[in-house]
Amino acid sequence: MKKVSSVIWGIVLIIAGALFALNALNITNIDIFFDGWWTLFIIIPCAVGLFTEREKTGNIIGAAIGVFLLLCCQDILSFSMLWKLLVPAIIVIVGLKMVFNGLFGNKANEIIAKIKQDGGETKVGCATFSGCELNYDGEVFEGAELTAVFGGVDCNLKNAIIEKDCAIQVTAIFGGVDILVPDNVNVKVSSNCIFGGISNKTAVHKEAPTIYVSGTCMFGGVEIK
Repeated sequence: MKKVSSVIWGIVLIIAGALFALNALNITNIDIFFDGWWTLFIIIPCAVGLFTEREKTGNIIGAAIGVFLLLCCQDILSFSMLWKLLVPAIIVIVGLKMVFNGLFGNKANEIIAKIKQDGGETKVGCATFSGCELNYDGEVFEGAELTAVFGGVDCNLKNAIIEKDCAIQVTAIFGGVDILVPDNVNVKVSSNCIFGGISNKTAVHKEAPTIYVSGTCMFGGVEIK
């Protein structure tokens, strides 16, 4: 994914540089600084993220915000209409995401539910207006529930024993959660985010156990690395 992101950003910079050069040589007269040009700093990163990041919801919402702002700057829409259309659009996007998760299941929630049905216990980490550090060195890890509300949670699984597929349910509301995972596992993310997101920086490994992460973020973020 990093290679794809680098290629896309390289192409964007080449095009931008070429336009500046052509304008300087009077070959073209393209107005780069059009009304609302600054919205490209929102639209382009989100558009790149749609192709390079596994979690799409935050990028879709960001791209929608950028497009709405651009249309307002171009006088196609009025700024008074912005909130009337933008908020419903975000609600619809999040709703579609939830419907998709409901129809096709959420592996993380299923694993957590099965652990509890079998009489097992999940690891729990909660930080409310505070910080919480969790370290599972040498412990067998099957599942965890992490919550950060106006606080931060650091969960270190680098040296945990992961023998089979496991799950993490994470909630970040005006807070942040950092999850460190071993190098020999896969991570799959399913999330519902509003003005927040989950960043999965792990690599893909064939025939390795998978950590399924189910996340809810509101003005908060989760980083998995």
